[in-house]
Amino acid sequence: MLVVVLVAALVVGSGVGQGHPSAAQRTEAIEASIRCPSCEDLSVLDSSASVAVTVRHQIARQVAAGRTDQQIENALVARYGPTILLRPPAHGLTALVWVLPAVAGFLALGAVGALFWRRSKQMSALRRGQA
Repeated sequence: MLVVVLVAALVVGSGVGQGHPSAAQRTEAIEASIRCPSCEDLSVLDSSASVAVTVRHQIARQVAAGRTDQQIENALVARYGPTILLRPPAHGLTALVWVLPAVAGFLALGAVGALFWRRSKQMSALRRGQA
């Protein structure tokens, strides 16, 4: 019995049988990925600022007109600039936002490893000298 309930929950949760998202679902997904132009780190979905309401209306109109998500994002970037996107694109100079932390972490781990290796060699030399 538990297995049947688990399988049913997985089927419902995975969205099996659902086709393309509805216009309302698409609109909400786009609104969640667009930053409010007058807010700091809030999506237009989460903001009640007047400019956020305006952007939400623009998105809804463009979804109703049949534009793709990418076309809508491009139009918003053209109007408000690339900072309108909550998630920066992973190409060009903005790729550094994604790459630099990983490189810095790797270098820090390497430096700590080299420090421990040097210290262990020095300790080994000291032990051999005392023995």
